[in-house]
Amino acid sequence: MKDLIKKFGIIILALFLFASAAGYANFSKEKPEQIGLTQVAEQINNEQIEKIAVVGDELRITLKTAEGEEEGVKQIAKKERGQSFTEIMSDLEVPAEQIAKLDVKIEDETGVAFWAGALLPYLFPVLLLFGLIYYMSRQVQGANNKAMSFGKNTGKEVKPDDKNKKTFKDVAGAHEAKEELEEIVDFLKDPKKFDAMGAKIPKGVLLMGPPGTGKTLIAKAVAGEANVPFFHISGSEFVEMFVGVGASRVRSLFEKAKKSAPSIIFIDEIDAVGRKRGAGLGGGHDEREQTLNQILVEMDGFEPNLGVIIIAATNRPDVLDQALLRPGRFDRQVVISGPDMAAREEILKVHGKNKPFADDVDLKNLAQRTPGFTGADLESLLNEAAILAVRKEAKAITEAMVRSSIDKVLMGPEKKSRIMTEEDKKMTAYHEAGHAIVGHFLKNCDPVRKVSIIGRGMAGGYTLSMPDSDQHYQRIAQFKDQLAMIMGGYSAEQMIYGDENLTTGPSSDLKKATQMATKMIKQYGMSPDLGPRVYGSNEEMIFLAQEIHDKKNYSEKTAEKIDAEINRLLVEAKNRADETLTAHKADMERLVKALMEHETVEQEMFNKIMKGE
Repeated sequence: MKDLIKKFGIIILALFLFASAAGYANFSKEKPEQIGLTQVAEQINNEQIEKIAVVGDELRITLKTAEGEEEGVKQIAKKERGQSFTEIMSDLEVPAEQIAKLDVKIEDETGVAFWAGALLPYLFPVLLLFGLIYYMSRQVQGANNKAMSFGKNTGKEVKPDDKNKKTFKDVAGAHEAKEELEEIVDFLKDPKKFDAMGAKIPKGVLLMGPPGTGKTLIAKAVAGEANVPFFHISGSEFVEMFVGVGASRVRSLFEKAKKSAPSIIFIDEIDAVGRKRGAGLGGGHDEREQTLNQILVEMDGFEPNLGVIIIAATNRPDVLDQALLRPGRFDRQVVISGPDMAAREEILKVHGKNKPFADDVDLKNLAQRTPGFTGADLESLLNEAAILAVRKEAKAITEAMVRSSIDKVLMGPEKKSRIMTEEDKKMTAYHEAGHAIVGHFLKNCDPVRKVSIIGRGMAGGYTLSMPDSDQHYQRIAQFKDQLAMIMGGYSAEQMIYGDENLTTGPSSDLKKATQMATKMIKQYGMSPDLGPRVYGSNEEMIFLAQEIHDKKNYSEKTAEKIDAEINRLLVEAKNRADETLTAHKADMERLVKALMEHETVEQEMFNKIMKGE
């Protein structure tokens, strides 16, 4: 019906244009002269006209042949439609006998121009009304379609032949996770060999890990390796303000995936809809709970879900509903942790393959200097270094640019525009020197990599210390030395300027030290007086009001002991920092002098200063 209407409109428009062109077109070699009716009357009175043809409202005049001419001159005159030629000439006082002498012929008007002129005044309003009705019906139909598709699948499909598809070669590190997921790929490629053995592939795979570790990238790689349709959607896309919309979208998504089976459904940030039920917020009509219930039924309900594997990602597995994690739903849970040093080197090679590096850049050394960095952090690091190289109009990325990018990723951009007085600059130098001296001379602290009095982010200056290798466990001796290093800035300011001139600079250090001491006592059981027990709970509570505070599982008397133990650790760390700075005050003075001169001291220069060079 729509195509018929469209074709009809095109035909009408074409006829209108053709009629307009035909009405004004002149196919003769010479264009006739157009004259007025008064001149026609004069020519009749002077007997200059041989014949006149009346065609509609047009007078086509042929003058008598003059000497030397083969044909008389052609002329055209316009008259009012509906008024006869004789009446017009009589009104212009042309005698009847003169009109009688003329060869006057009345011809019928024919052709497209005639019909266009006759029908267009009546047809145009009808076409305009019809077009208006058609436009309004399209608008209403579009609104109806949107209303009907409100609960339809909003997931996006990636075809197997996508040119930008990822494979396991694009995923550096995460070897254990890739091994776990290779079984999923094998099943999608050849499910018959699993059926022959009576083996059932897991219906769901839950990827768990901190942000930036590559969960989404690994899911894309599984789809690329298996070469099957890949549907991806975010958990938040299921939830709308209307109850039942999320459940409807889940049904629509799974129906589409079943039609394309074998296929993969990837749900990113599933904790948006997969949180524990029974929160008491919204009751049984809670939209999020209904969406979760529908996901549970689709994964393992009455109807078998064959050929569709669900991969989900979250960095909050502790808040997921237990029904999601049971066998038959997310059977396999793959933990993707932060990369170790070897994996970081592989990741740096992947992200640095299209970047020009100078000869002094060593990716292995860079991997050693970035413990705790995720894949996203490393990608951002190299990208910041490349941007810095462009800004400096360099042809290659140097080691200095890479080191500056590490600081930028960790703490933010430099605040070079901040104007500091000489006294504030010197106080910052003593503060940072206090951290560095304590960290250098206490054996359980990480090596000092850089000391700077140039502000970054919220910090007025910073001391960067990193371990030589990855550390999976921390001993109590390491915690105590780190606490002393954190207190080093406070101790240095107190030693040089006295109690009356203490500033707000150490406030963030005191906060960090208090948090570390609290974890040592309450979570890690590192207090000989309180014993091996966890005090308080960091688990997320059911009700909103309880999410703000930790669950208190100890008495007020025990709380006093906890406060005393935390205070003991902090005072002990402060005393150790004081002793270290007193014993190495000359080293601190040399470091302060270097900071005042250079503003930033790298690890190589710092080690020379500590050796007295």
